[in-house]
Amino acid sequence: MAKGLGKGLSELLQAKEEEVREVSVKELRPNPYQPRKVFDSKAIGELKESIQEHGILQPILARKSIKGYEIVLGERRLRAAVEAGLKTVPVILKEYDEQKMMEVALIENLQREDLNPVEEGQAYQKLIEHLKVTQEELSVRVGKSRPHIANHIRLLQLPDPVLDLLSNGQISMGHGRALLGLKKKTKMQQVVRKTMEDGLNVRQLEKLIQDINRNVSRGTKKKPIENNVFLKEKESSLRDRLGTAVTIKKTKRKGKIEIEFFSQDDLERILEILEQ
Repeated sequence: MAKGLGKGLSELLQAKEEEVREVSVKELRPNPYQPRKVFDSKAIGELKESIQEHGILQPILARKSIKGYEIVLGERRLRAAVEAGLKTVPVILKEYDEQKMMEVALIENLQREDLNPVEEGQAYQKLIEHLKVTQEELSVRVGKSRPHIANHIRLLQLPDPVLDLLSNGQISMGHGRALLGLKKKTKMQQVVRKTMEDGLNVRQLEKLIQDINRNVSRGTKKKPIENNVFLKEKESSLRDRLGTAVTIKKTKRKGKIEIEFFSQDDLERILEILEQ
């Protein structure tokens, strides 16, 4: 558990026996702040089998609403219980306002580390907006590094169709980060299609995006091969270290290094890395 949060979340789940009650599954509604949008059917099936054999070992956390109950934690357990044919489930009731309900749901799911990259980025963004904290302050509260948080939030700048592919695991977070470096956004769909059809790995996609950004075809490059290889290796190394698009441009006597950033927070993150 992250420092400063572990104790609080542990207390939420350590309820006395008399606080647990049986509630009809028909009275429970999903948490509107649930960060997980994609539920693994295989994992639900495995949990269903466990429930059929052992019952629900950990009660669902919920709060009373105007009509029935809203789940704070445990939507996956409820889904599995319904598939297992249960009519009621054990529930612990808590008195949470909207902000507390959202905070507990987001942080608990982040600490489980089973959200996809898009869900994780959305969870960080919601916490920053609702808690009114910086990325640095959030990193302390959730026990994640600032670059980790910044890289996930940056993914949300990708178009929705690309985010869908990322959510479904059809492309990786590395692919997503590489696509952020594409300067001609009108070519995004074309680049994504080629990535999918040709099965490009992250390095190959980075190479393709570099070529597009420089508007230079493979067959007309005039730079010496040795120089190209050296610069590409350095660009790749800097991209990995800084977590953003980096381009090295060299003429006969001079050159420049371009480092992309997408917000003030992103700029501060990159400067911190460079100052280390």
